[in-house]
Amino acid sequence: MKILDLRSDTVTRPTPAMKEVMMQAAVGDDVFGEDPAINSLEEYAAGLFGMELALFCPSGTMTNQIAIRVHVKPGDEVICDKLSHIYHYEGGGIAYNAGASVRLLDGDRGRFIPADVLANINNPEDIHAPISRLLSVENTCNKGGGSIWDFAQLKALATISRDARLAYHLDGARLFNALVETPENAADYGRIFDSISICLSKGLGAPVGSLLLGDAAFIKKARRVRKVMGGGMRQAGFFAAAAEYALKEHVNRLKDDHGRARAIAKIIGKYNFVQEILPVETNIVIAKMKAELHVPQLLSALKDAGILAVTMGGNTVRFVSHLDFSEDDLNCFETQFAEAVKKVS
Repeated sequence: MKILDLRSDTVTRPTPAMKEVMMQAAVGDDVFGEDPAINSLEEYAAGLFGMELALFCPSGTMTNQIAIRVHVKPGDEVICDKLSHIYHYEGGGIAYNAGASVRLLDGDRGRFIPADVLANINNPEDIHAPISRLLSVENTCNKGGGSIWDFAQLKALATISRDARLAYHLDGARLFNALVETPENAADYGRIFDSISICLSKGLGAPVGSLLLGDAAFIKKARRVRKVMGGGMRQAGFFAAAAEYALKEHVNRLKDDHGRARAIAKIIGKYNFVQEILPVETNIVIAKMKAELHVPQLLSALKDAGILAVTMGGNTVRFVSHLDFSEDDLNCFETQFAEAVKKVS
C-alpha cells in the first residue's frame, strides 16, 4: 500500500535537482543584507512582478501579517472575504499583530464584486466606525476550492481602492496556480497591487519560504516588522536557492497538478455519498459529503487505506494534488479510495 499524502501541497519534498542547487548555494548573513542567494531570489522575484523590491520570509502567514501591519494602524479595519486565509488560518494575527478589526464580505468561493466593497467602506468622518484602510484578496482561494479570480474584477477593485484611499493587498499564496490557467502574467498583478505575498513552499515545491513584494518604502517598513516578528534569518540562502529554482522550473508543471485534481474529483464524484464537489479550477478538491456520512470515519478509513486528507469544516473533505503526486499515484488513489469506501458503506 502506498501512502498518498493529499492533505496539502505543503507536504512536498525537494527534488534531486533542487537539492543540488541548495548544496551549491552561496550564503551569508541576511540581516546584514549579505546573503547572495537571498538577494538573488528577491531581485528575481521583484523583476518578475515588475515591483521595486521583495522580502524573503519563512512563511506566507508572516508575509501576509507583515503587509497588514505595515498598511494599517491599531483601530483600522481590513476588508476581506469571509473565506480568507488571513482571517481563518493566521491565528487571529490581524488583531494580535496590527490591532485591527475585520469586515467580512460574503462572496462567491472567496471572490467578491466591486459593489460588495463599496457597500462596506466606512465613512471616515464617522467617529463610531473604524477607518477602512486595507482591502485584501486571495488568489487562488483555498477555502473556495482553489477558485481563480477574474482579472477584470481585480482591476476594478484596484480602482475602488485608489479612490477610497485603501491599500490593496494580494494573498497570492497559490497565485502561480492561477497564472498557468489564465492569460495574465506576474507583472500584470504587480501593476495593480500595493503589496503581494507569494508562497514558495506550496505548489512550487520549495521546502521553506514566502516573498512579500512592494515598493521600496513599503519593503523598508516590512523589513523592520519582519525583524520584530523574529523573521530575521541568517544563512537562509540554502532555502532561497531552492525557492528561486522553484520559480524558474516548477511553474509550468502546475497544470499537471490541476489535471490530477480534476481526475480525483471525477473518481470520488462516482460515489453516492458525495453531495457536491466545488468546481475544480486548480489543484484543490473540496467535496461535501451527505449528512449521513460521518466525515471523521471517512478520514480514518482513508488513512487506513493509505490516503491522507483533511476536512475544511462541516461535512467537507479536501484533497490537494502536488508535484509528489504522480500519474501512477492517481491510479493507486482510485484503488485505495475504493478500499476505504468499503469500510464506511
